[in-house]
This record gives sequence, C-alpha cells and structure tokens, in this order.
Amino acid sequence: MIDTDQMSICGVDEAGKGPVLGPMVTAGVLVDDAAELEGLGLRDSKQLTPHRRGELYGEITKRWKTAVVVKTPEEIDARPGTMNAFTASCHAAVIRSLGPGTAYVDACDVNAARFGSNVRELSGMPELQMISEHKADDKFLIVGAASIVAKVTRDRLVAELSDVFGPVGSGYPSDPVTIRFLEGYIREHGCPPSCARRTWKTVDEIIARVSQQSLADFF
Repeated sequence: MIDTDQMSICGVDEAGKGPVLGPMVTAGVLVDDAAELEGLGLRDSKQLTPHRRGELYGEITKRWKTAVVVKTPEEIDARPGTMNAFTASCHAAVIRSLGPGTAYVDACDVNAARFGSNVRELSGMPELQMISEHKADDKFLIVGAASIVAKVTRDRLVAELSDVFGPVGSGYPSDPVTIRFLEGYIREHGCPPSCARRTWKTVDEIIARVSQQSLADFF
C-alpha cells in the first residue's frame, strides 16, 4: 500500500520528451499548501533564464520534497508503447514516490483528462485527486516548480554529455549544433552515438543524408 498524505499536493512535469538526444527527466514537487510557492517568481521554466532557473532549483529542492525520474535514450527507444504512454508512466512513478493526496500534471496527450486517468491508474493510487491540464506549468505554481526541477536536471545531464562528446547543443532537432554533432559523429563512426534516440525520425534522416554524401564521394 502506498503511504499518502491526503492533505498534500504535488505538481509533475517533464523536460526532454521531444529531443533527439539526451534523457527525458520527469520531476515532481510536494507541498502542504500551494500558497507556500507564492512570491518566488515561479513561471514555466522555459520562460526563465538559466541562471534564474538554477537559483529557483536550489530553493525548491532545499525547501520541499522532490522526486526525479530520468530515462535514458536507450530506455526511451526500448519503450513498449507510445511516448505519451511512456510519459504517463514516468509521471506515475514520480507521484508514487511523493505520495500526495492531489496531483497536478502537465498533460502531454491531446486529451488531458485521458492523460490524467492513465497517470492515476499507473500510479496505483485510485483515490488520488488528479488535475490534468495542458500548459499546467503556466497555470499552476506547483507544476511550474516541477518544470524548473525537471529542466535544470536535464540541462545538467546534457552538459555532462558535452564533456564526453564535445558540443552536442540542446538535443532538440531544431538546434543546428545538435544536428551538426550527429552528422559528424555518424559520418565518422557509421552509427549514432549512445546519447541519441536511435528510433527518432531525425536520426534516420541524418543516417540517410550522410550515406548519400558518402556515396557521392565515389563519383
């Protein structure tokens, strides 16, 4: 049986669902009262500077209980179902760790209510009060706090990848640094790096492009 505090609330959000390389990080923050978060200047982590996110991360993790689930590219590639289902399972794992009475989650499914129901079922907490909404990180301070923890954690992990592989960028397909890194690595090694999500369409496209360029070298 999961130990829960029926009066407490948590917010859950993830960072790195869409990137072509690096982990996905799901984070949760547990408080007794959402009013505790007022006055901190919390917003969706994407709207804050990296420095300010780091400051808030330190304050949040010092004052409140947090939980983090990190999924590697290999785990993401090996998932049995859709990314939405995989993300729901990560949200559920965070909620189980925190044991709240009420959970606020940032829905990644087009059907927010369905996402919330899936998370509740996967959490094994049928009595959990669930609020699942799109853009919850903008609407609720508790989810904004979780967004900051997830984003800072992922950014630090991606920075560690740069220590190993050299500049990898943000990991998103729209980042030219990331694409240049993947093209160069695949051209040199003949396969994607371990930090890449090999099932992503972007990787397939880069492999095809590099192969065509290599073939052209023979003519």
